[in-house]
Amino acid sequence: MSARLISILAVAVVVAAGLVVARWIVQPSPAALPAAGKASGSVATDEARRRHREEFFGGDTEQDIRGGQEMKPRW
Repeated sequence: MSARLISILAVAVVVAAGLVVARWIVQPSPAALPAAGKASGSVATDEARRRHREEFFGGDTEQDIRGGQEMKPRW
């Protein structure tokens, strides 16, 4: 192997090891994460998600959308 290839591989290994160490340092501890089965706040969160979903996908229910322009095939 050439010296250039060895140096490139060495730099790649050092960068990968640095990323692994950085991830290990930055990753929060399990004690800091909220518990999955906790009931506090879940009702409000579910309500907010439902409301957001209805606002985004609900649209205007009073408006008739059946008479609009339809896409035609290109053939």
